Amino acid sequence: MDDELTAYENIELHGILYRMEKNLRRSRMEQLLKLLELWDRKDNLVKTFSGGMRRRLEIARGLMHHPKILFLDEPTSGLDAQTRNLMWDYLIDLNNQEGITIFFTTHYLEEAEKVARNIAIIDHGKIVGQGTSTSLKEQTKTKTLEEAYLILTGKSIRAEEATPIDNLRRHSRIWQRNKK
Repeated sequence: MDDELTAYENIELHGILYRMEKNLRRSRMEQLLKLLELWDRKDNLVKTFSGGMRRRLEIARGLMHHPKILFLDEPTSGLDAQTRNLMWDYLIDLNNQEGITIFFTTHYLEEAEKVARNIAIIDHGKIVGQGTSTSLKEQTKTKTLEEAYLILTGKSIRAEEATPIDNLRRHSRIWQRNKK
């Protein structure tokens, strides 16, 4: 998002970059901004938006051009229940009406259970379970997807190791402090 542009300008720029026809672009802009309750703020600079409003604008921008495949990484993180439900209803309609394939990651297992047709549970970079919510529950003899997830990945909290990027940042901060 460009903080110095309005919500409307940010969305329009995205539509232009995807070479959307002007009437379709304007129609979708209005539809999405209204759906995500940003229409009344369309002329406000993005830098005045709260975190949740920015997130909703990002979602609107990503949905402008109706891609054939949509990848969403934690799409509902930081959104309230109303916005999450609106977004999923819209995405399910897009999937049904236009055949858009949607891949998404989430830690909200109740959301995956409700929305996803096929689920892959990944642990340490490997798929440890795959199938429908029902088949995963049957396989693990559990009642919820969360219980199935815990059976497949374990119940204990794991110690996380620093990545090479984390180490580089730590060394950079030490170097900056010593430089002063």
